[in-house]
Amino acid sequence: MSEEKITILVVDDSDIVRHSLKNFFSDYNFEVITCTDGLEGVQKAAESKPSIIFVDLMMPNLDGVKMLQVIKVLDHIRTIPVIVISGNTNRTNVLAAIEAGADRVISKPLQKEIIIKNINELLGSEFLQKAKKAKMFSQSESNDIRKKLVAMFLNSYPAKKENMQNALRRADKDVLKTIVHEFRGAGGAIGLPNLTVICGLIEDQLSGLDVNWSQINMMCNQVYTIIGEIEESNSTVEK
Repeated sequence: MSEEKITILVVDDSDIVRHSLKNFFSDYNFEVITCTDGLEGVQKAAESKPSIIFVDLMMPNLDGVKMLQVIKVLDHIRTIPVIVISGNTNRTNVLAAIEAGADRVISKPLQKEIIIKNINELLGSEFLQKAKKAKMFSQSESNDIRKKLVAMFLNSYPAKKENMQNALRRADKDVLKTIVHEFRGAGGAIGLPNLTVICGLIEDQLSGLDVNWSQINMMCNQVYTIIGEIEESNSTVEK
């Protein structure tokens, strides 16, 4: 592996998570391939045979567990290490991922030290050696990346907010859960830990049998407030 370029496949339906991981790995001069759902992920894995795969649990078309199950029965890609990333790493989800063939399960929001530690354990010392040689982003570059991620998030937010409000009116658990799951993962990438926390609470509520929609509505209003504050802050900076 020391003479081969490390290729990383990131499968996640969140634009923010994909871009933040791509930016992070570009610092190590790795090739990064991204896609948005498990079905495309299986295809990309078969085509590129990456060194390692990062996959989200909750995705459209083919979720992370089902993608793992498919990968593990295909001889030419079954040995590729897979790290599951999830905003909800409760015991049930972790066991489901491990049983499906995940090598590691790590929580969102993602932390660079944990990413490096897990990849190094799975790929060997070559990763650590390359990581040590890598040129790290300056503070200015890191700030620019975060600004771009925030702008990307805010650009897509109005449509997602409308979908969120429609889901609340219809009491549509599945659509609402998909949206807050994405916001939960994005919170860490754009520096909004309080967004990650509140979306995690909403997701947990929606996973229960008895959903308190009044409470869900109040928590969604908190989400709007948190994002509204960063919209206002971003607008002030641009002026």
